[in-house]
Amino acid sequence: MTRNREAELVFMPLGGVGEIGMNLGLYGYGPPHERAWLAVDLGVAFAGPDLPGVDLVFPDISYLEEERTNLAGIVLTHAHEDHYGAVIDLWPRLRVPIYATAFTANLITAKLASEPGKGPIPVTVVEPGKPFTLGPFNVEFINVAHSIPESNALAIRTPAGIVLHTGDWKIDETPVIGLPTDAKRLREIGDEGVLAMICDSTNALREGKSPSETEVGLVLTDIIRNAKGRVAFTTFASNVGRIRSVAVAAAAAGREVVVVGRAMRRVIDVATELGYLEGLRPFLDEESYPHLPRGNTVALLTGSQGEPRAALARVASEEHRNVELVAGDMVVFSSRAIPGNEKAVNTIINTLVTRGVKIVTDRDALVHVSGHPRRDELREMYGWVRPKVAVPVHGEAMHLAAHADFARQMGVETVLTIRNGTMIRLGPGRAEKVDEIDAGRIYKDGSLVGPLETIGVAERRKLSFSGHAGVLVTLDAKGNPRGDPEVELVGLPLTDASGRPLEEAVANAVFDTLDSMPRPQRRDPEVVREAVRRAVRSAVNAVWGKKPVCTVFVAVL
Repeated sequence: MTRNREAELVFMPLGGVGEIGMNLGLYGYGPPHERAWLAVDLGVAFAGPDLPGVDLVFPDISYLEEERTNLAGIVLTHAHEDHYGAVIDLWPRLRVPIYATAFTANLITAKLASEPGKGPIPVTVVEPGKPFTLGPFNVEFINVAHSIPESNALAIRTPAGIVLHTGDWKIDETPVIGLPTDAKRLREIGDEGVLAMICDSTNALREGKSPSETEVGLVLTDIIRNAKGRVAFTTFASNVGRIRSVAVAAAAAGREVVVVGRAMRRVIDVATELGYLEGLRPFLDEESYPHLPRGNTVALLTGSQGEPRAALARVASEEHRNVELVAGDMVVFSSRAIPGNEKAVNTIINTLVTRGVKIVTDRDALVHVSGHPRRDELREMYGWVRPKVAVPVHGEAMHLAAHADFARQMGVETVLTIRNGTMIRLGPGRAEKVDEIDAGRIYKDGSLVGPLETIGVAERRKLSFSGHAGVLVTLDAKGNPRGDPEVELVGLPLTDASGRPLEEAVANAVFDTLDSMPRPQRRDPEVVREAVRRAVRSAVNAVWGKKPVCTVFVAVL
């Protein structure tokens, strides 16, 4: 009985709070030292220019690894990368059951097939409206509209009460694919009594209601019908509703749709298998593109966020082997840049505009709608659910603060604004912060995953700023130089301001350093190495104003 009185329900995000992306939320139930855990989502964020060479950013799951024996499972709300994209890389560290709908499960399988040596990862397929139990948690998937099929909110029932975890959602009465948000079921759960709602904050600053995906389809039809040359659409590869809208609009104009990009093709294959693209003409592979008349072509390309290796970036730089765009063609950005990606997107737009390609964005026409709720939709959700506790998640600080103020205006008793690593007790008793851990990040760099300090990013940053100087010094056993030093400069200017080769300045610095060193010191390779390194950096700084990364090798022959 004492143990039961100590049992409490807690929530702690390890990613996705105070940021867009990398979602991972933990629910715990039990006494503080004997909690069972449930993980919701396991997503990624995308590396920016401050992380040269890094491919993906993951939440640090070391806390979960320590609690692995108490982790009942991982539940995935939907198949956006920021919610499920870390599964393939991080699941092997946890090896606990995963639960998801068919679309998410099939996408995991398809991704594994494209990554040799990975998997398999068993996923239990669940259906909305059919609750299942994981330890002390009873979980029910509830259909919500979003920009991907089979997005779900979660009703999580525990002895301490019901939590509604909304995931990503909006209210769209006429979605192109899937069912509308299940308002009836959400009202019923609200009538049961909801202890807490953990809710999407992405559009909490925006008044009104997000337009319907069907409205976008009508605009796309007009754009394609009136276009003269080729039309290329770039959007999130996972936006199956948008892909269907483009295909329907293309068919109405008598055009073929060509798919360009592996991620787009993978999603289309899975969506087709599950019947979401039924009734459409076949999508053509990119090899068909050069053989189609310009007026008969619509291309679907990956790269809406300016990713340098995606299809659109390669087309813009004229490096794609099958696809080109010329003056008179059109590119429609059927998406919105994620914060932080604006510069990369604008670079591609400017490159295309320079070549005479027409650009259409959501500033020009309704070619994109958000999959997240604006304030009128939040108002309806709070009216249906009526939680005692509100916890804004999925947003940057300004979104979380706006959502918190909104929830208070809606009359919620307790509103908690938290950050990654903050553990809050939801019940029983007062909802409040009870603990905090260091919620760090780990990084995927090529085929390796690890913390920042072990993958060489700090040195890469230095190299990107000031280049590298490599010097080989050869000495005899008495410390006398044997020949000239070998110098290799990478990423440094070729000459100084007067036109003298920079390699010459470096070589002279090496000679001067060796000449000034007493013979006993020249017999110690470590002393020589450090003296030469300092001299080279100083010599380059004197003529360039920057100190390069410098590596010195000392050979004694």
